[in-house]
Amino acid sequence: MHIDLLDPATFAHGHPHEQYRWLRDHAPVFWHEEPNGPGFWAVTRYREVADIGRDPKTWSSEPTIMIADPAPGSGLAFGDHKMMLMMDPPAHTQFRRIISREFTQGPAQALAPRVGALAREIVDAVIEAGECDFVSAVAGELPSFVIAELVGIPRDDGRKLYELTEIIHTADEALPEGAKLGAVMQMFQYAQGVYRDKLAHPGNDLGSQIVHAEVDGRRLDEMDFQLFFMLLIDAGGDTTRNLVAGGLQRLLGQPDVLAELRARPELIPGAREELLRVVSPVIYMRRTATIDTELAGQRIRAGDKVVRYFGAANHDERQFPDPARLDIHRSPNAHIAFGAGAHVCLGQHIARVEIDCMFREILARLHDVELVGEPEWLASNFISGIRRMPIRFRPGRPAGSASR
Repeated sequence: MHIDLLDPATFAHGHPHEQYRWLRDHAPVFWHEEPNGPGFWAVTRYREVADIGRDPKTWSSEPTIMIADPAPGSGLAFGDHKMMLMMDPPAHTQFRRIISREFTQGPAQALAPRVGALAREIVDAVIEAGECDFVSAVAGELPSFVIAELVGIPRDDGRKLYELTEIIHTADEALPEGAKLGAVMQMFQYAQGVYRDKLAHPGNDLGSQIVHAEVDGRRLDEMDFQLFFMLLIDAGGDTTRNLVAGGLQRLLGQPDVLAELRARPELIPGAREELLRVVSPVIYMRRTATIDTELAGQRIRAGDKVVRYFGAANHDERQFPDPARLDIHRSPNAHIAFGAGAHVCLGQHIARVEIDCMFREILARLHDVELVGEPEWLASNFISGIRRMPIRFRPGRPAGSASR
């Protein structure tokens, strides 16, 4: 079996499940060559992927959670400043605490009426036309709007910022030279303006909360805020957008399941968890070994890169019976689409609310949905997502918009 988990073409139609299956059966901790790099261990079984996430002392998030270390001057290396994703406890715990209360289950559920109103407005905007690009017009809109409202920026700006995150996640070889660095710089420039505005005119939003927060008695500076802001914009939309788009694609391929969900919308939460397992929007997260150790019989040296493949773990036959089958009644369903351990996705509860609200509107109001051509996937080995998915459906009438 030829294994290549670096080439974005490997993920051109979703996760490479044949490669994953071979790795789980024959080399669950597999040494993967890396052009222009030292190589890394690819980890594909559920147990090891989960265990690594729960042991930050052995498996560090520093210097980065990406496979390649950022090159100096690339615009992705930030000197002494780090994005929260690339910190270990106790620093990670302190930064996460700044906003963790707003992302717990209670506050997330309290957002449901507003999120539901936004989802209704999004469907209103397309329902009369009877066709749209599902990703840009539906799946990508809701997380853009929600994070914009939470951070305290205009809704249209949230949409534009998500376009930048798509560029940031696209493989370098699929972009014009300098495009990724340009997108990062635009994101930072926008965040700089938000920082200065919230510093002078604080409100009740998350942006103001972060600007005026302290860690160890030190106020966050402008670069701290820029990195925090980029993480919120980036992580605030990836899972929802890619899960809703990839989930609908999967449901359209299984009309019996789609019909069951339309008839019984109370099944949406269980279906959401199963779609998270099956779609697994985040492809991987890297860790770096801090000591010489062993993993599934392989000797790992301090400094080695260890890359956890979530889509592979979520299809591990040792954890999930008949993993290729979409079973919206699957229970238990301990998937790790949101990661595991200290770095488990901070926004997972809000993402679940967004996904449920969006699917309720889609299932209740968009009928006779069909694909118009093949979906176009994001050229990335980090995020598994559909970039464009034109659909047709029976035209309908708007239900009434949310207040702007």
